[in-house]
Amino acid sequence: MSTQAHLTRSLGLTSLVLFGLAYMTPLIVLGIFGVVAETTGGASASAYLVALVAMLFTASSYGRMATAYPVAGSAYTYVRRTIDSRVGFLVGWAVLLDYMFLPMVIWLIGGAYLQAEYPAVPGWVWIVGFVLITTILNILGIKVADRTNYIMMAFQILVIVVFVALSIGSVVSHQGLGGLIDGGPFANPASNFTMVSAGAAIAAYSFLGFDAVTTFTEETKNPTRTVPRAIMLIALIGGGIFILVSYTTQLVHPGGQFQDASSAAFEIAMTIGGNVFGAVFLAGLVIAQFASGLAAQASAARLLYAMGRDGALPRRIFGAVSRRFRSPMVNIVVIGVIGLAAVFLDVATSTSFINFGAFTAFTMVNVSVIVYYVKERRNGRRLNGLVYVVIPAIGAIITGYLLTELDSNAVVLGLSWLAVGIVVLAVVTRGFRKLPPELTYEKDEEPTLAATPTPVAAAE
Repeated sequence: MSTQAHLTRSLGLTSLVLFGLAYMTPLIVLGIFGVVAETTGGASASAYLVALVAMLFTASSYGRMATAYPVAGSAYTYVRRTIDSRVGFLVGWAVLLDYMFLPMVIWLIGGAYLQAEYPAVPGWVWIVGFVLITTILNILGIKVADRTNYIMMAFQILVIVVFVALSIGSVVSHQGLGGLIDGGPFANPASNFTMVSAGAAIAAYSFLGFDAVTTFTEETKNPTRTVPRAIMLIALIGGGIFILVSYTTQLVHPGGQFQDASSAAFEIAMTIGGNVFGAVFLAGLVIAQFASGLAAQASAARLLYAMGRDGALPRRIFGAVSRRFRSPMVNIVVIGVIGLAAVFLDVATSTSFINFGAFTAFTMVNVSVIVYYVKERRNGRRLNGLVYVVIPAIGAIITGYLLTELDSNAVVLGLSWLAVGIVVLAVVTRGFRKLPPELTYEKDEEPTLAATPTPVAAAE
């Protein structure tokens, strides 16, 4: 009998939704409000509406794949099981850009907020503090991180509720109740379709995270039902929050002209609530970044765990689970060490790492659903063509378009990272002469490692 430690199923629907929302960081809508409003000419709510519709197509595809393959690994697992294990490896490698560097970006932004408020304290102190606290919480296990997440999400939602309430109060006091009904945040003479589309491409980054909960599949109760529901709820709830907040904030400050677009929301917070609420708002932003970093680090560690358990990465290092804490401790520490690189980077440089991997994963998961449909049809199983072909096709087109809209630096970095991944794949497969190692899978059972298959066996 094997004595290998496994992840335990302890998460329900509420916990998954909270982790996904924490990963998305609902307050990010205020963090980048000025940028989106400036890009759209004051139609920020319209940009978030378009982005929500776009993300729902991809969320549907993630739900379909999570039902078909309820194991950890997210896009990496879905692509390798439906298309090809080598393509899956490269998708997983691309996703590492998103998963591994996103925590670093989150901690960097949180440190930047605190340094701006307390300039006498070196920025690296805040970053190291973020890394140490989140790493310890994640090592202690998913249940501890889960409980902490409830508290941080509650405070973050409270700040959003107060911000919206103060915004509404400000509008009513100046314009009356009629001021709350205004089409300006969705469409106005200063905006057009091109501007809204450009804003939607930026706003779509706020949704990164609805897919992250698929990496917790093996720690979820009844995953084939719970995970798909959580994915759609996260996208819908997050999108609803983004649209509501951007709408009310845009009512307070119509148009897209700001003294400093990057800090526009903080200035608006001071206007509608004074210095006291300004301080609370800043605290909310920092708490939001901490909650998001906690979820992002946990997700990244579990992606490394899935790849290590498959043998795509060194199994003894990345495929191990701590017997004491029942968490992938080594992987958590690795993500924390990578996060320390934030000390030497700025926000603009670090964020360029994550976009390429995210949209690559979204596009390939949509394609995977279509391939899955074709394979199942060949095996005599009838599936809904709308859900398994039309919706993912639209999703692939949209996310593929967003991928082409990335700046040249992000594309160059992404392609360079993929080139390194091809080299690693060549080593793992001994010059592409065999397929990467597979993971045996049975529904409702813990995954177990299998011997590396031969190309013939895998083809069967």
